[in-house]
Amino acid sequence: MLATLVTAAVAFVFYLLMTLGSGTVGAWSTEELVSGAVLAVLAGVIAGRVAISREGKSGKSPYRMLNPLRLLTFLVYLIGPFLWAMAKANLDVAYRVITGKIRPGIVRISPGLSTELGVTLLANSITLTPGTLSVDVDDDSGDLFVHWINVTDPEPTCKTVCGPFADWARRIAE
Repeated sequence: MLATLVTAAVAFVFYLLMTLGSGTVGAWSTEELVSGAVLAVLAGVIAGRVAISREGKSGKSPYRMLNPLRLLTFLVYLIGPFLWAMAKANLDVAYRVITGKIRPGIVRISPGLSTELGVTLLANSITLTPGTLSVDVDDDSGDLFVHWINVTDPEPTCKTVCGPFADWARRIAE
């Protein structure tokens, strides 16, 4: 319950920052405040369990993502390595579509992440990158099954498929 409330509060503050100065009552309109509260509660109910999860295998605090340094690290990851990898992947997919050099397949990778948030962050990063798609997660081992546009090795390493994403997910979420 506390995880839901904390996630809802963070979502509401983020909503208020995104709509700052667009209202008539102070900085927001009444409708914005009500809709923001409803959306924040909905986000808290849906994402509270993942954003602020139980203690992982490492026994770390479940509220570690509220640390501003971790949030800053996440922003650095999005603006730097993630956008760079996405730009390279777009060019690679365009090349493969034009030349027809496509060898698609599903591979299993073992990122070695111990928290649900870390696995979720990695799976979303892989899915958002053109040419890869996270298909499934093995709940017992945390391994990911990834559909990859260019399978060069039937048992590739995590670094081969998703580059530095697993290291960044570990830095951010664990």
